Amino acid sequence: MNENDNIVLGKPSLLEGERLDDLLTHAYKIIQSKEVFSFSLDAVLLARFAGIPKKGRILDLCTGNGVIPLLLSTRTDAAIEGVELQPRLADMARRSVAYNELQSRIAIREADLKTLPALQGDEAYDAVTVNPPYKPVGSGEHKGNMHQALARHEIGCTLEDVVSASARSIREGGRVSMVHRPSRLAEIMAAMQRYRLEPKRMRFVHSRAGAEANMVLIEASLGGRPELRLLPPLIVYEGEGRTYTGELLDVFYGRKKELNGTEASEKAED
Repeated sequence: MNENDNIVLGKPSLLEGERLDDLLTHAYKIIQSKEVFSFSLDAVLLARFAGIPKKGRILDLCTGNGVIPLLLSTRTDAAIEGVELQPRLADMARRSVAYNELQSRIAIREADLKTLPALQGDEAYDAVTVNPPYKPVGSGEHKGNMHQALARHEIGCTLEDVVSASARSIREGGRVSMVHRPSRLAEIMAAMQRYRLEPKRMRFVHSRAGAEANMVLIEASLGGRPELRLLPPLIVYEGEGRTYTGELLDVFYGRKKELNGTEASEKAED
């Protein structure tokens, strides 16, 4: 029997094909499976980039297996809710929350974000995070694996759906943080402004210095004034090898909980 076949001592059981992975911070673990979409670097970066309150309420849309709520919980005492369309991923997320004994702080809801109601006053969230599908329908869906296709392609929700749901859920002045592809940045900013989400902070992610950006982190404020801060680029690898930069290592191991570009700015000024 594999040591991950069953989690004892009151912990939730792993199902066939599932594994328990280390989140490399706070001794947290997460349940994953090769049959569904596992989290990657973009989720970790978003969880460190997002502007979130120390208390209050946070909503994570397209939560997948719950990695972003788990990582956000290391930065805040706020109540966090993850919304996920796929029943299997929502179940994995709930069991990961239970494994890490975070049920009092994190709730996972199986729901379609397109049906989320407009919230006002105390019902509205203080911050929203979202790591949505990047690719439009028709750009090479994964035939035979609907879990993978839903995670990568806009089958269950479009960019417009994601931005609309974010705006409906956030309080006035609250912040919405998203990770996406730079190739769709014009669409993202236009959609945000249609729903009164004013882009306030942006950071491009590059695999190496001199390479084109392959990710963009963007934060907007509902009803905010026009003023956008473009943060220093985030570089993933040193030189031409596969060694992570110091900033990336700090992010992975939780030594750096906020990815705000301050250190990079100070280094550039020295």
